[in-house]
Amino acid sequence: MSIFVKGGRIIDPHQGTDYIGDLWLQDGIVQSLDEHMDVPLQAHVIDANGLVVCPGFIDVHCHLREPGDEDKETIATGTAAAARGGFTTVCAMPNTRPATDSSDMVFFVLGKSRDEAVVKVLPIACVTKGRDGKELIDMEEIAKAGAIGFSDDGSPVADDVLMHQALSKAATLGLPVINHCENPEISNGGVMNDGAVAVSLDLKGWSALAEEIMVARDIAMAETTGGPLHLAHISTAGSVELVRRAKKRGVSVTAEATPHHLTITEDWAMPRPGQQKPYNTNAKVNPPLRTQQDVNAVVQGLADGVIDCIATDHAPHTSADKDRTFEEAAFGISGFETALGSLLSLVHNGYLDMVTLVERLTVGPARVLNRPDLCPATLKLGSPADVTIFDPNSEWVVNAEAFVSKGKNTPLDGTTLKGRIVATVLEGNLVYESEATRID
Repeated sequence: MSIFVKGGRIIDPHQGTDYIGDLWLQDGIVQSLDEHMDVPLQAHVIDANGLVVCPGFIDVHCHLREPGDEDKETIATGTAAAARGGFTTVCAMPNTRPATDSSDMVFFVLGKSRDEAVVKVLPIACVTKGRDGKELIDMEEIAKAGAIGFSDDGSPVADDVLMHQALSKAATLGLPVINHCENPEISNGGVMNDGAVAVSLDLKGWSALAEEIMVARDIAMAETTGGPLHLAHISTAGSVELVRRAKKRGVSVTAEATPHHLTITEDWAMPRPGQQKPYNTNAKVNPPLRTQQDVNAVVQGLADGVIDCIATDHAPHTSADKDRTFEEAAFGISGFETALGSLLSLVHNGYLDMVTLVERLTVGPARVLNRPDLCPATLKLGSPADVTIFDPNSEWVVNAEAFVSKGKNTPLDGTTLKGRIVATVLEGNLVYESEATRID
């Protein structure tokens, strides 16, 4: 397919470029970049006037649910939603049924993705067998099968010896250990942030210390072993400070933050207008939404580069999973299709500049994965034509029922966002396009 993107704001943090120009994609690669060029014959033309054109977004943390929970999401539906969110590469977490703890399961994810995925899927394997925290998987064998990192995801690796062993092995493989930072003894069955909102709703609180103590332990082990550590969805001011200090010491640690931990607070768990329940279970997420002070610290960490990238932690659930008491409801937010609109509020309100936001969605996650062969995150000539095009000023009202994802669980339903994806290109092929962009 030949695609000509005309007159867009081309931002490529990898090359340090930001200018108005044209982009030509053909044969799956970037063929030409220029301030003005003639339209190639028979090209599909996208009018990008007023739009941002950048490398395809990369998500290092999402849940596609297949195999085992296809009622919540499948590789096909999840990646279709990812394409609508501007993501050209997503990393699938291993908390499937069965868990991704063997070469066969890695092959299953890769094979299913090859046949049905709309965007590129990179499998993350478990750290321990069955994610039960008792025995390490064969990390070397599973890396050879195609896993790009290791995580027990919602089940933190609490055993100190196992975490030390995993990071030591990861140091030789060059692949990150991605830990869900939670000390279960401290979180102790909490369902939302330990604070005023939990008190007002009479719900069991979840202290920030549960995250911060695990962050501190993991950093200490990464410093000792030299193993690449990636901290999933950090959410507290204390965690940001711990990562900041670790990076100054040269520790091999990276971190991610989610759109929801960057833009909304614990107050969103309060009931929405017209709701009969005394709370909003769509705002129940792990780790919990925190205070405005925590949000401000996480945003500042993202702006400073202490937090390397943004990851959606896309966690789709059925309505039955959420239509319960707050204690019984599942943790998680369906995040692919609202990610950009949420994040652009940080730009529109002056907390981030546009180039930094694009960097944290492209080069940042690529650096975490350290696999330029799989996700180069650049528009450099000759590079794979993975491209995202978005309108930073398009306002729209979130309608969860219109999501492509099976997961309609979002606290943003009915809110107005400013900024929307208009086209997503994977290896030179349009995998999503808004009709408003086409002029040929």
